[in-house]
Amino acid sequence: MCKNDLSRFSILGQNIVAVADCLTFDAWQDKSKLRYKEYYPKATIYRDYRVMLEKEKNIDAVVVATPDHSHAVITMAALQLGKHCYTEKPLTRTVSEARAIAKAAREAGVVTQMGNNGHSGGWIRRICEYIWQGAIGPVREAHIWTDRPFWPCGIGRPGDRPKVPASLDWDLWLGPAPERPYHPSYLPNYWRGWVDFGCGAIGDMACHNMDGAFWALKLGHPSSIEASSTPITDQNRETYPKASIITYRFPARGDMPECKVTWHDGGLLPPVPLGAKPNMKLPKNGSYFVGDRGVLMNDNNENQDWNPYLLPTTLQEKHPRPKKILPDSIGHFEEWVAAAKGEDVDCYSNFDYAARLTETALLGNVALRAGEKIYWDGPNMRVTNVPAANEFVHHQYRSGWSL
Repeated sequence: MCKNDLSRFSILGQNIVAVADCLTFDAWQDKSKLRYKEYYPKATIYRDYRVMLEKEKNIDAVVVATPDHSHAVITMAALQLGKHCYTEKPLTRTVSEARAIAKAAREAGVVTQMGNNGHSGGWIRRICEYIWQGAIGPVREAHIWTDRPFWPCGIGRPGDRPKVPASLDWDLWLGPAPERPYHPSYLPNYWRGWVDFGCGAIGDMACHNMDGAFWALKLGHPSSIEASSTPITDQNRETYPKASIITYRFPARGDMPECKVTWHDGGLLPPVPLGAKPNMKLPKNGSYFVGDRGVLMNDNNENQDWNPYLLPTTLQEKHPRPKKILPDSIGHFEEWVAAAKGEDVDCYSNFDYAARLTETALLGNVALRAGEKIYWDGPNMRVTNVPAANEFVHHQYRSGWSL
């Protein structure tokens, strides 16, 4: 994501003046090598982002594209210095971090954007427009799914202790995470599956695939979350399960009724909706919304004019396109750049919105780790019925690290 993000901002004509990376990829056998000096010869290269922020006082804006466990501490450091921030999804690793980052961004008054690029797409606007215009009637149920994880899950901590590569500052990579010995099981590719570093399948994909439901259904705090999964044992508790189903229940919002939103991952899929053609196969990543009058289906890997679409086909014929009520985005990266330069442009996935979406996704992991249905008091940010689950709402920072 670092390579992708820097490339996109460079294409937009922005100056990449400094880069901080605790891992030197050119010393690794990795196909996604990023040779910073080759691509950005004018940039100063640092290992420690703290040194970079201390020395490069004229930086206008910061892009955070690290593993999830470091998102909050780096983003907070940039916000406190008054830098505009673009942070990859999920915004943070824990619920309390998301709440703190949103507050800090408001106080800093800077331009922010989370890296869920689909939020700037046409498909998500059409989901909102179809639902807000009543094409399928009141929505009481939605299903969301992903083909993730494709990294190892349901495993325990490795027992061997290989040598730390010379190209890696392991202590800096650990950052705020608990101390543990280095192992290639964690990086550069598999950290998402480890509870201390990533947020699992829902952390990886909910900020994309759940985004349509969150925006269109005007979701706020869920009232309860219940999770089921492949077995979680004392031996594999440090990784996320291989597959899970997580059900959120939301109270009524304005003229929208109570609704149930169910997340599926690891190859588990919802039932094919009513009105679908015979032998229909669900896409690898998608969502559908069940209304009183029909179903709205979306393929999250597509941004074509036909996507999303209504079921049954007679309903689609009646509502071939929703009335356009949301303005098109100029582009996810473009929004942030233009707004940071003072143009009158909205960043639709700013940290206020992004933090709420991230919180909702991460509450699924709280329920997974709690092992039972939890009831959520959103305003006070606490689980009310399983006190021990509140441990998973917060990040336990290693000595020397904090927000």
